[in-house]
Amino acid sequence: MPSSLAGARVDPGRPGALALVAVVLAGALVAGVGVWLDRPTVQPVGGLPEVTAVPGGAAGETDRSADAGAPAPVAAAPVTAGPLVVSVVGRVARPGLVRVPDGSRVADALDAAGGPLPEVDLSVLNLARRLEDGEQIAVGVPPAADAAPVLPAPGSEPASGTEPGAAAAPAPPGASGEKIDLNTATASDLDALPGVGPVTAKKIIDWRSANGRFSRVEQLREIDGIGERRFAQLQELVRV
Repeated sequence: MPSSLAGARVDPGRPGALALVAVVLAGALVAGVGVWLDRPTVQPVGGLPEVTAVPGGAAGETDRSADAGAPAPVAAAPVTAGPLVVSVVGRVARPGLVRVPDGSRVADALDAAGGPLPEVDLSVLNLARRLEDGEQIAVGVPPAADAAPVLPAPGSEPASGTEPGAAAAPAPPGASGEKIDLNTATASDLDALPGVGPVTAKKIIDWRSANGRFSRVEQLREIDGIGERRFAQLQELVRV
């Protein structure tokens, strides 16, 4: 620097001072604007999805609609019991096999066989007993050896004039082990035999009248109405 200028002071004057102040203010303004623009900005967050409460009734309807699509359970078809087949033998109008509905009683089986013959003592039968398929009912005659035993009704009294354990009615011919003689038997004696009845009894007597007498029991097979099954019932009850 020249020695002439050493120690000299620069006086900008009033206009220069104002210009200097303006420059400083402008610089401060620019700096402030820059700082403001660089500040972090807060970005708005999108709204959460709206949650709608489902009423309890609507949920129940949804469950029911889902269940409606499932196949309904199929109920098992009821099994219908068939008719009972019962053998009715002895002193009835139509001895043989009868068919009665399931749940029938002994009285129903007798009606299906045409009913008992007159003067048959039914006190030895429990007419209210429920029937079982395949059983045999002996009316007025001793039951077969393989027939199911007939029990009296619970609480029933013995027939009048009898003691407990005694027979309720007189035993029919052949019941005591004594066989009926085919050559001397009356129509009433023959009618009491199992499966015979008044019509077959008359045929036996007619055969005896036409042929003189029976020489053997097997000749019963020659009489109309006595087949192998009925003969098997009679051969142990008669003699010649």
